[in-house]
Order: sequence, then structure tokens, then C-alpha cells
Amino acid sequence: MDGQGTKHRILMVSDFFFPNFGGVESHIYYLSQCLLKLGHKVVVMTHAYGNRSGVRYVTNGLKVYYVPWRPFLMQNTLPTLSLTFPIFTLADIDQAICVSHTSKENTVLRSGISPEKVFMVPNAVDTAMFTPSPKRLNCDEIVIVVVSRLVYRKGADLLVEVIPEVCRLFPKVHFIVGGDGPKRVRLEEMREKFSLQDRVEMLGAVPHAQVRSVLISGHIFLNSSLTEAFCIAILEAASCGLLTVSTRVGGVPEVLPDDMIVLAEPAPGDMVRAVKKAIDMLPGIDPQIMHLRMKELYSWDDVAKRTEIVYDRAMESPTTNLLDRLPRYLTCGSWAGKLFCLVMIINYLLWRLLEFLQPAVGIEEVPDIGPLHAHLGSRNDEAQEK
Repeated sequence: MDGQGTKHRILMVSDFFFPNFGGVESHIYYLSQCLLKLGHKVVVMTHAYGNRSGVRYVTNGLKVYYVPWRPFLMQNTLPTLSLTFPIFTLADIDQAICVSHTSKENTVLRSGISPEKVFMVPNAVDTAMFTPSPKRLNCDEIVIVVVSRLVYRKGADLLVEVIPEVCRLFPKVHFIVGGDGPKRVRLEEMREKFSLQDRVEMLGAVPHAQVRSVLISGHIFLNSSLTEAFCIAILEAASCGLLTVSTRVGGVPEVLPDDMIVLAEPAPGDMVRAVKKAIDMLPGIDPQIMHLRMKELYSWDDVAKRTEIVYDRAMESPTTNLLDRLPRYLTCGSWAGKLFCLVMIINYLLWRLLEFLQPAVGIEEVPDIGPLHAHLGSRNDEAQEK
């Protein structure tokens, strides 16, 4: 404990990280950067991506360990699916964080975890990166932007039905679709079937650094997800001044105020009605004002401070041994509880075997040099003193 509070050593474990970029990847990256600024040590652990393996360092000295495992299923590695299987029950955790109240409610109901252990900390957006176009677009031609992975969960099949109908009802509407995935072929077929080559532009995969340039070319952002805990893409679009049309699923209704988003049921007819309503609202939308509101609503620094509080509470929880923890899994079901106990025992024995083969005392530890920005700042101070 120091004058500024406890400093933690934090390991972010995820199968989704850079060079991929999506909601999970953005959350881990920006949160890690802000936790580094607060003085914590943060390491990200993920699986290898192609030739990207071993230890890498990204902005501000964030250490990323690309474990030399290959994805087994949907970017998940086999150890993630098997060894951490019991963790999915949430029976043996000290604290949990959900990104929306809806997600928190679902977590409590499905896992049986005490609500007192679950905290709601939302996502955020880098408003310095996602800014509106300096020149306001006219509404003579309305551009609707879609930036999403083209997969079933993201509602790509819904887009196939919505886009032709919107184009039929509104001759001045054009679509820009950014993203790639197995459902892209369906969108391509739709464009050919309805002869919409001049009204639906398919960009393919869009690097995260270029997402803003795509967003500011449009008036409306369309999100067709079938399930969503939060949706950072909506925040990025709103920060760029776009009015959002989205399916009313998961935590999406909590993301933006009512005058910044039009919600619809995940059905083609309702989505088309929502697009019509958004088009009627466009004259009253000021992108610059919307951007300023987003700066007040969302901040990664605020998210990091709230996350820090949860970490502090987790560290105050009593430490228990394996024998005390195993009974918690038995509450997960008559057969599932026994299965989870068995997996945890196997995990423990595997850990003991690895400890025998390669004792921890024989592993050389790298000195903790702390956050890179802190060292750069101290060097700058020394230079100014000289």
C-alpha cells in the first residue's frame, strides 16, 4: 500500500486481441492503457496470430504474450475450451464485471452468483480518435454505414432483407458496408439479385485505424446484431456524429440517450421502419454537439478507475485453498458439479506436474521496470532540471 493506493499486477487473458480488432479487443487495449497510467502493471495474454508469437510490446510498453497455441474453434484455443471450462460457471470467483445492467442481470440469473459480487462497468470510446467530419454532410443523398463482422450473430442475414427494402422505399439512400466474414457472400448475392451495385458499396475488412474515415462518410449507422452485451461500434459511430439505428437486444438500449438512437426489433419490417424514422430525424442532428455529449458520457479513464475499485475489492477477499473451493462447484448441478470438480482436480494435478518438471524457483524473473510512460516522464523531468 502506498500513498496513492494499492498497485496491482493484472493479467488480461483473452483469445481476442491485436492484430484482430473488435469490441473485446478494443476494450482490453484501451482499459490496459489506462490502468498503466494509473501505475498498475498490466500484461495481456492471448494466442499466437500467424507468425506473431512470443512476447511483444505495444504502445506505452504494454506487454503482450502471444502463447504459441493455434485457434481451435472460433478463435478459441483448446486449453481455453477445456482447462478453463469450470470458470464459465462463475462458481469460484471473487468479483465479476459486466458491461451493462442487462448483462449483469443475465449473469446473476444464469450463474447463481451473488449480485453483490457483480459490478456494472460500461465500455467507452476514444473520442479523440473518433471525431466528426469538419464539414457537415448535406442530406441530398443519405448514406447509411454498416461496420461489422459479417457473421450470423451480427445479423448479417437481417441486412440481406433490410437493405433492398430500404433502397426500394428511399431512392436517395446509399449503403456502405465495411467488414468481412462467412456471410459476405450472401450480401454480394443480394446486391447482384436486386441490381444494387451502384447503391451498396462493399469495402471488405476495414482496419480499425480506418474505421473513422468510413464512419464520417455517412449520416446513419446501422447495427443489426442479434445479441450484444454492449456494442462499442455504436459509441464510435455516435462519437463521429452519426445517428444510430440498432436492434433492441442485450445491453444496446442502455448505450445511448433516446434522441441519439432509434431502436427496433430484430425483424426486417421493424428495422425498415426504424430507418425511416432516423431519416426523418436527420435534419435535427448536429454531429459536433453529439460528439461533445459523447465526451461527457464516456471515458476510458473513468472506466479504468471504476475497474480499479473492483480489483481492490477482489484483493480484499480471503484466500482459500482447493479443498475449500471444490464444494462451490457441486452447486452447479447434479452431474455438472461433479464434472467441474473433476476438471479442477485435473488442472491442479497438471499444475503440480509442471511445477515438478520446471520449478518456479528455477525460472528467472525479469525485473519489474514499471510503465514505460513513467520512465519517459522521469527522464524528461531530469533533462529539464539539467
